[in-house]
Amino acid sequence: MKKTSMINKQKLLLFCAILGAVSGAVLWLFLKIVQIGTEFLWDRLPGAIDSPVWYPIVICTIGGAVIGLFRNQFGDYPQTMKTVLGTVKKTGTYPYHKIVVLLIAAALPLIFGSSVGPEAGMVGVLVALGCWVNENIKFAKKNAALYSKVGMAVSLSVLFSSPLFGFFSAVENDDMPSAEQTEELDQNSKLLIYGVSIVSALGILTLLNHLMGNVSEGFPSVERAQPNRWDLAMVIVYIICGILLGLFFEKSEEFFEKVSQNIPPVFREILAGFILGCITAYLPVVRFSGESQMAVLITDYAKYAPLAMIGIAFLKVLITNMCIQLGLKGGHFFPVIFSAVCLGYGISLLVFPMDPAHAAFAAAITTAATLSVSLKKPLAVTCLLFLCFPVQMGLWIFLAAILAGQVRKNNHPQEDIR
Repeated sequence: MKKTSMINKQKLLLFCAILGAVSGAVLWLFLKIVQIGTEFLWDRLPGAIDSPVWYPIVICTIGGAVIGLFRNQFGDYPQTMKTVLGTVKKTGTYPYHKIVVLLIAAALPLIFGSSVGPEAGMVGVLVALGCWVNENIKFAKKNAALYSKVGMAVSLSVLFSSPLFGFFSAVENDDMPSAEQTEELDQNSKLLIYGVSIVSALGILTLLNHLMGNVSEGFPSVERAQPNRWDLAMVIVYIICGILLGLFFEKSEEFFEKVSQNIPPVFREILAGFILGCITAYLPVVRFSGESQMAVLITDYAKYAPLAMIGIAFLKVLITNMCIQLGLKGGHFFPVIFSAVCLGYGISLLVFPMDPAHAAFAAAITTAATLSVSLKKPLAVTCLLFLCFPVQMGLWIFLAAILAGQVRKNNHPQEDIR
């Protein structure tokens, strides 16, 4: 019996490695489609017509109409990661027969310039893929919960170029029951499955990038910083500012959620597109998820007025929640990281106007605190921020995440992870 159980686990491990590789290929294809669409709509076409100031207003408004009509016809997608996993937990499956709809729904907001990230949509797509496998391949049956967490781990690892973030995000969701699973897996087996699936996905993505060109540059890295006593004296200030930005995200999310309930479908997406277009016509920095904009920010931050950077940080959060709640949906991690880095740079230049060397440390602490407001998982936050901050700053990022998360937990002990 033990030998049979071991063989079954080995087969399941191999199968999840194949599932991870297929998921990596799906992610690459998705990102390639988004890349081609975005380049055409925001680079080639504006260049052909000399990019008039009204161009973003027209394109974003048209995009809002397209997204609204598509959602009205095919359903309210993409859904948040919490909703996707909750659906699998409750029903044991996810609508995999809509996988093409899920792909299109995830791609449209990104192509039309919405201030969101790709992670929410792609978690839904890969979870749906896992549920299709669960219900249509004989050997793989009754492991829907496991495949869902594999899909989440692969999505977050690939999209954020952070295998540890995807890995620990899956581990932290291991309380999701899997009552129909053919045999109970021990924790070590689950960890091995997550790790092998992530490696398989990243391997396929790397191969496709090498053969056919990169589909995403990812977040740029902030330069290494050695904090001195003045930086350490500002740690509490940075943490408080990060918490305030995180709270502002939550409050603006609640506000736009209430607003969306009073606007009919399609009209709310058109309104969101129009507002996005009007603002980004003059402030293009708040368009898209924030990856490419952050590269400019890291290089040229000392050229900007500190108060302007602080204002852009809060405006980016506001626009992101407007997009998500009014229908131009996507993930919030990428925009929030950009906003928090912008806030950290602004505060550091405000306090140390003649010495930009403090900016990287300020950005790291502020970002850790902001993300901890919603995630409340210091280890996951730290792994995520290795995406754009050097490992040498890991201890300070982790401590900031613990402090900010503890403050938030004491005030809202019953809240779930987003």
